[in-house]
Amino acid sequence: MFFVIANVASAQQFDMAFGFGTVQGTAASDASPGHAPQSISGGGYPSFSGDFLFFKKYFGIGGNVAWRAHQNTDIFFTPYRPILYDFNAVWAPPIGKHVQAELQAGIGGESLRFYTPFVTCNFAGCTNFVSSNHFLGHFGGGVRLYVTRAIFIRPEAHLYLVNNNFEFAGPRVTRYAVSIGYSLKNQF
Repeated sequence: MFFVIANVASAQQFDMAFGFGTVQGTAASDASPGHAPQSISGGGYPSFSGDFLFFKKYFGIGGNVAWRAHQNTDIFFTPYRPILYDFNAVWAPPIGKHVQAELQAGIGGESLRFYTPFVTCNFAGCTNFVSSNHFLGHFGGGVRLYVTRAIFIRPEAHLYLVNNNFEFAGPRVTRYAVSIGYSLKNQF
């Protein structure tokens, strides 16, 4: 039992990263039936991500959250901010001495916050926005380029398939980003 636990513990890896990118979606002129003629495209999106690889060295779980840094205005002149978050299965095999691939698939949500000119309070607190939440499927990938044993730079792309995303022209959102991260390998 001791050797099994020691083997599993030595195969663990924990990664965390901060990134910045942008999103692209269906053009307003190509709006699907039942969708607003507005695109989610553009704007800067900071993001945080993390994963824990614990099974067979390269498999594990992870998550991402990305949000629009500045509010945008919709076609009705209402300020809004999208927030995208997901929970994934992660496969991260090495593809070279200082390079590691990262593939993700999972589920999550899109939270659209529409800001109002007034504050509403309830038992949970006070807010100046109304949320519209949508379930999504997520597929993502990136390449970790290790500049040291623990620090990496990761160009990445993510595809979100958003259910009932009627506030925008279509259900597809693509996020492109570059992250800088830190990897704790065999530290447990």
